[in-house]
Amino acid sequence: MIHRWLSWGLLTVVTVLAAGCEQPPPSNAPLPAPPLPPPLPISSGTAVAPSGESKSESTSSRKEADMNSSARVVREKLNAEVDGKPLEQFVLTNKNGLRAVVLNWGGTLASVETPDRNGKLDNIVCGFSPDNAKFLKNPPYFGVTCGRYGNRIAKGKFTLDGTEYTLATNNGGNHLHGGVKAFDKYIWDAEPVQGEGWAGVKLTMVSPDGDEGYPGTLTSVVTYKLTDKNELRIEYSATTDKATPLNLTNHGYWNLKGARAENGTVLDHVIHLNCDSYIAVDDESIPTGKFIAVKDDGPMDFTKAKPIGQDLGKLTNDPQGYDHCWVINGGGDSTKAPVLAAEVREPSTGRMMRVLTTEPGVQFYTGNYLPGTPDVNGFAKHGGFCLETQKFPDSPNQPSFPSCILKPGETYRQVTVHEFAVE
Repeated sequence: MIHRWLSWGLLTVVTVLAAGCEQPPPSNAPLPAPPLPPPLPISSGTAVAPSGESKSESTSSRKEADMNSSARVVREKLNAEVDGKPLEQFVLTNKNGLRAVVLNWGGTLASVETPDRNGKLDNIVCGFSPDNAKFLKNPPYFGVTCGRYGNRIAKGKFTLDGTEYTLATNNGGNHLHGGVKAFDKYIWDAEPVQGEGWAGVKLTMVSPDGDEGYPGTLTSVVTYKLTDKNELRIEYSATTDKATPLNLTNHGYWNLKGARAENGTVLDHVIHLNCDSYIAVDDESIPTGKFIAVKDDGPMDFTKAKPIGQDLGKLTNDPQGYDHCWVINGGGDSTKAPVLAAEVREPSTGRMMRVLTTEPGVQFYTGNYLPGTPDVNGFAKHGGFCLETQKFPDSPNQPSFPSCILKPGETYRQVTVHEFAVE
């Protein structure tokens, strides 16, 4: 079988670990990424809206971007305002035809268009078209930047430097993805940025001291860069004036068949995780502090590629599906190159995606609670999967986990890489 790692279909999403984090539990060496061949040509295809619905080009600027010989960003104002600020989208296009759409609302990755083995373009990121106001509520967190803390913090409480902090509890009795009005519910300050061979958008948000219960004024910057080498880099950095927990991640849902509700589930996608262990959780998905070897729990073992749905019926810890954090072999060192976390294949289209990261963990979630209703754009149970590279859940309350605390004078950084191909 020949894997064509297409330069026009390569997407790199970048995220950088906080300085000073200790290493995760001992693990095997990372798997190396294969080298990329020279660029292949791309055939023309139908443009796809962020919702996944095909439509013709809506502006001449997009057509001009398609014909340009280098990466380009087009800034487009949408017909809406939130908190008195205009809603905008940034269309990133490189010389090879790869396109991604980023919103200033929630730092959201709204779409990524890649071809199948026949060259047909389709959006593979689940969500809403920006002309659909329902995306402002977005209960599944489609494509957003989660912060200050992606994933869960038990009981919405933690103690730092002798002071107990109380956060919003928005997931049963626990804190999830930053709280009620978290980073995904704000218009970020945004500006187009460009350099030789790349174009992007720089997003900035200042979270004040006490925001959702967190200490310190936190300044976060997220920069998306699409390069002519077919890398979409999401570069995160942050600084604070008080010590605070921090765990930023992107919450993209993927369906490599094409991100439309009628395309059904992702259970036939074949996935490999470069992870020899995962974090045990209780019945509220809060870590117990234990690491379980996947070889001792067959349904959780993806060290050899298998369909997502193959062992779903054998799960005992969550019969709805997967929603756990795996420990990445060789992960958690921001001074080194990103290591392989996951590889996913979709047999009917030939699309492939690899995820590499400097983060210690990856939350693999299979859309267990998507209800198929209009408020989630019709996406039903298992209609998309997430691979959220991150620090471990509930780290502020788990002394054995790598530190998630950002201190004054330090800079938080992350790097995560998504690579796309066809076979």
